[in-house]
Amino acid sequence: MALVLHSWASNRNAFKALIAAEYSGVKVELFKDFEMGVTNKTPEFLKMNPIGKVPVLETPDGPVFESNAIARYVTRLKADNPLYGSSLIEYAQIEQWIDFSSMEIDTNIGSWLYPRLGYRLYLPAAEEVAISALKRGLGALNTYLSSNTYLVGHSVTLADIIMTCNLKDGFSLLMTVSFTKEFPHVERYFWTMVNQPNFSKILGEVKQAESVPPVQKSTQAKEPVKPKAKEEPKKETKKEAKKEPAKPKEEDGAEEEAPKPKPKNPLDLLPPSKMILDEWKRLYSNTKTNFREVAIKGFWDMYDPEGYSLWFCDYKYNDENTVSFVTLNKVGGFLQRMDLARKYAFGKMLVIGSGPPFKVKGLWLFRGQEIPQFVLDECYDMELYEWKKVDIADEAQKERVNQMIEDFEPFEGEALLDAKCFK
Repeated sequence: MALVLHSWASNRNAFKALIAAEYSGVKVELFKDFEMGVTNKTPEFLKMNPIGKVPVLETPDGPVFESNAIARYVTRLKADNPLYGSSLIEYAQIEQWIDFSSMEIDTNIGSWLYPRLGYRLYLPAAEEVAISALKRGLGALNTYLSSNTYLVGHSVTLADIIMTCNLKDGFSLLMTVSFTKEFPHVERYFWTMVNQPNFSKILGEVKQAESVPPVQKSTQAKEPVKPKAKEEPKKETKKEAKKEPAKPKEEDGAEEEAPKPKPKNPLDLLPPSKMILDEWKRLYSNTKTNFREVAIKGFWDMYDPEGYSLWFCDYKYNDENTVSFVTLNKVGGFLQRMDLARKYAFGKMLVIGSGPPFKVKGLWLFRGQEIPQFVLDECYDMELYEWKKVDIADEAQKERVNQMIEDFEPFEGEALLDAKCFK
C-alpha cells in the first residue's frame, strides 16, 4: 500500500511531509479529488482522524495525523536520514527548532492572519498581542541566523523544512517587505530555503505579500439588531399629495476630484546625463571578443561621473557560504529583488573561491551620486553587504572595476566560481 496524504494540494502543512519525502526518496501521493469541508467529513476520514483535521497520512500500519508527526514519520522511513542529524545533540536541536517553529512562529502567524481572513473573530487588541509575539519570535530567529546558514548543522534538516513551511503563509499572505526588513537574516534564510530544488518542486513559485489582507466583515463583532416596532402605514392627506417631490440636495464635494498624477521617481528629476544606460547595456551584451578593447573602453567613454556613481559591495557573512549552490541561489535571489532598480542600475556579482567558504563581491552602477533610497528601503539584501563608493581617480580601484565587468580570472588571486550580471 502506497503512502497517501489526505489534503488539498496547496496546504502548507501537507508541504512538510511532501518536501521531507523528496529529500528521503519516499513516495507520498496526494489523495485524488480531496475537497475540504466534504472529504474530511466522511465516515472514512473521521475514522482516521475523529476531529476531521487535515492532513492525514494513510500508511500500511494505520493513519497518522498532525503535520509535524507526519513529517517525522516520513523522515524516519529512511534509515540514518541526514534530515534528523548525525548525533544525539543534533537530533535534540532539530526537535527544539520544530517546537520553536510551531509555538513561536506558526501559532502567532495564525493568530494574526486567520481573523483577517474570516476564520476567527477579529479583535484589534488580540491582533496587537499576536504581532508583538511574532516579532519576538522572529527577532530570536534572526539573531540565531545571523551566524548560521541552517537551523542545525551544515545542511537542510527536518527543522528547516518545518520552519520554512510555517513561515510560508506569513511571507505569502501577510508579512510585507516593510515588515520583514527588520529581520534580514530570516528573509535571507527563507528565500534561500524556498529556492532549493526539493522545496521549489513542492512549493512552486513563492511571492511575498504586497499588503496585509483587509479584515473580512463577517469576522467583526456586531451589536445585536433590535427589531423595530411595527408601524401603521400613514395615510396621505390631499395637501401632501399636491406637493412635488423634494429635489435631492447636492452634497458638498460630490464631484470627484481628478486623480492625482503618480509621483515621479526622484532619479527621473535629475539633470540629463550624457550616459545612456541602455546603450551601455547593449554594448556589454553584444561584445563577444576583444572585451577590454571594446566594452571596457566603451564604458569609460560613456561614463558620466556627475550623473552616475560606481559602488563596490562585499557580503558581510562570507563564513556562512559553505555550500556552493546555496551561495549561488542567495546571489540569484538578491538580483531578483533588485529588479525594481533595473531602469537605474547595472551590476556584476562575483562568487569567488575554489572551496568553502565562498566570497561574494559586487560592482554596481547607480544613477545619481548615492545608492537610491527606494532601493535601500525595498531590497533588504542591501544591508547584508558593505558598500564603498569607487574612487575612479584611484587607478587600482579603476582596474578592479574593469576586472569585475569582464569577469577576470583569477580575481584577486582566487578562482571565479560564477559571475552574474544585472542589466
